[in-house]
Amino acid sequence: MRPDELEHLQLSRLRETIERVQHVPFYRDLLAQEGVRAEDIRTLEDLQRLPFTRKQDLRDGYPFGFFAVPLSRVVRIHTTSGTTGKPTVVGYTRGDLDRWSDLIARNLTMVGLTENDVFQNAVNMGMFTGGLGFHYGAEKVGMTVLPAGTGNTRRQIEMIDDFGVTAIHCTPSYAMHLAEVAEEMGSDLPSLKVGVFGAEPWSDATRNDLQDRLGVTAYDSYGLSELFGPGVAFECPEQDGLHIWHDSYLVEIIDPATGEQLGPGERGELVVTPLVKEAMPLIRYRTGDITMLLEDDCPCGRTRRIARFSGRVDDMLIIRGINVFPSQIEHILMALPEVGDQFMVYVDRNEHHLDEMTIHVEVKRQYFSGELADLARIQQKIVRTLRDTLELRTAVQLVEPGSLPRFEGKARRVVDRRTNV
Repeated sequence: MRPDELEHLQLSRLRETIERVQHVPFYRDLLAQEGVRAEDIRTLEDLQRLPFTRKQDLRDGYPFGFFAVPLSRVVRIHTTSGTTGKPTVVGYTRGDLDRWSDLIARNLTMVGLTENDVFQNAVNMGMFTGGLGFHYGAEKVGMTVLPAGTGNTRRQIEMIDDFGVTAIHCTPSYAMHLAEVAEEMGSDLPSLKVGVFGAEPWSDATRNDLQDRLGVTAYDSYGLSELFGPGVAFECPEQDGLHIWHDSYLVEIIDPATGEQLGPGERGELVVTPLVKEAMPLIRYRTGDITMLLEDDCPCGRTRRIARFSGRVDDMLIIRGINVFPSQIEHILMALPEVGDQFMVYVDRNEHHLDEMTIHVEVKRQYFSGELADLARIQQKIVRTLRDTLELRTAVQLVEPGSLPRFEGKARRVVDRRTNV
């Protein structure tokens, strides 16, 4: 689609979205206060006249306060996971489900998957949107779909081998666990060729490890339940940034502190306005995810991309005045050859009211069984590398392979114990 055609479509759909949100009391009152009507939006730049929507707004509307259609038209409900208090409730019309599965099908087709592939969907099939989202998207492509769900890892590996699975979808942390168990079972998973990983940030070092150990090409998937679920953005075969489906989403990058719009190459918070949602339309939704618009065009020829995510605004740890994202820690650790698959971060406040961060790190077995002097050297190396990159002193405790928690869903690698002091 030519740029002028795309802009015309986006503007038309933005106006339709503003009309739809008039059926949501929150938006009707908010837009009335701002004095904004659909006909006032004459260009895409006028988007900045509209107010932001925050996650707390959605929680305050629990359960159905943000639905723009009667409940009789809502054919499915999902809720968010991983938050405290009431979850965010998301509703879908039949049209929403069709458009959502189409977005997933685009992603999978973009990386070369066809009706000739066997797709193992190793995520939760319940209220989490990732499971059913990919299930129906993969079926729309025509693939043979295995709704494997989570857990029973040895059985998951048997299914890959027995059914000739060619593509798998799961979280990157569970993929690392799959690789670990497959190696224990003596399986090199010869049929696998594509891995689709999302729901949590993961580093290029983790990508390289997964590609080497699983024998796949690993692609990053992005989405939020509030924006349908997965399918908002996805990597193409270039594996260099995620493509946004611009006919369905308007994206901005803002300074999370001021709300000021940032340009390409400037890292900030991703704000998304979905353009085709019926049951639960949103305006300028602040995702809390940190990324940036990439300046150069992708060799694949598709539209603008965003960088892989470096963390979340609300995921950010402030340790002695220094901002630290768990994904930064992962990137550092996974690049060290002695480090194993898992780590945990603990944040405490000492008797002097100073913040301290301790990282428990699994060491690969061939190094853990070595001399104590070798372990001390590895520990010092990790401490030094973390300090040089984060500009922060951290304590590191080396632990035996297999001793840290494994995660089938989203990895929860940070335990912040300062609130208990």
